[in-house]
Amino acid sequence: MHYQRIDPARETLAATPGWLLLEFGVDCCPHCRAGMVLSAGLLPHHPAIRHLAVEDGKGRRLGRAFGVKLWPAFILLRDGEEVGRVLRPTGVDELEALLNQAE
Repeated sequence: MHYQRIDPARETLAATPGWLLLEFGVDCCPHCRAGMVLSAGLLPHHPAIRHLAVEDGKGRRLGRAFGVKLWPAFILLRDGEEVGRVLRPTGVDELEALLNQAE
């Protein structure tokens, strides 16, 4: 899995119904690669949550709109509204607690 080079407007995501996990990072970051392993292992157990892995960095509007300053950043949205976030998780428990909010 790789981060996608997309930059949707925050307004577009605000209009998205249901659960959405935004994962911000870059492929060359070891913390981000570890975060991708965590999310890949947990997301199959949460089929109601859509996942969008977004490449972040200089000039990327979406990460700035969410105030992302540390990678990886996991932001859980429900009907376009943020319900929680985890920054640079060190283990599965932090991310799992975030995803469990969708139950």
